[in-house]
Amino acid sequence: MIIISAIGEIFQELMRGVNITVTILIASAFFGFLMAFVAGLCRLSNNAIIRGFTGIYVEFFRGTSLIVQLFWLYYALPILFDIHLGNDFWAGALAIGLNYGAYMSEIVRGSILSVAKGQTEAATALNMSRFQRMRLVILPQAVRMMLPEFGNYLIQMLKATSLVSLIGLTDVLYYGDNFRDNHLSLAPTAYIAVLIFYFILALPLIWFTRKMENASKKGVAS
Repeated sequence: MIIISAIGEIFQELMRGVNITVTILIASAFFGFLMAFVAGLCRLSNNAIIRGFTGIYVEFFRGTSLIVQLFWLYYALPILFDIHLGNDFWAGALAIGLNYGAYMSEIVRGSILSVAKGQTEAATALNMSRFQRMRLVILPQAVRMMLPEFGNYLIQMLKATSLVSLIGLTDVLYYGDNFRDNHLSLAPTAYIAVLIFYFILALPLIWFTRKMENASKKGVAS
């Protein structure tokens, strides 16, 4: 009962950081999905320069640590290039978005390439332009294949938001650490509560991911 009471007290403290955690998730998801489609489509471009620059972005952000990217945007960018992102919120959202956007761009690219070639050939026979083929024929089918993986990455982005406490944002983990510092005897309980709290936050995303998985299967021939 003492542990349950303590967890209830910790939950009240953690609730103070929900607003930052959720808004960081929304902003980083926006940047992430945007970059996924932009980079994924650019990787399929006929222009070698566009493919090259996009490839550098994808491999750089997939091959380096998200924490280092976060620190680089927050600390190094203003010093080296005098580029200020406004505040730590945008540094956090942009770092998570760019990082996961690089990973998800491969989902976009792979899903587009997975659409049967006969679909493109049929659209070409109907005298559709390349843009029309992509918008009306290929993308609707490819997006259906992307949905389950996009849902999984959305959950991963939620977990990644905990890193923004390292640059001073008062998110859920920040208040968990703050409670632990003020109640050292309850340190293990504090982190158990933080784990449970993040799991509760992830439940709607888990449900949403399953819905997307079911939607992706509708209308698909077995």
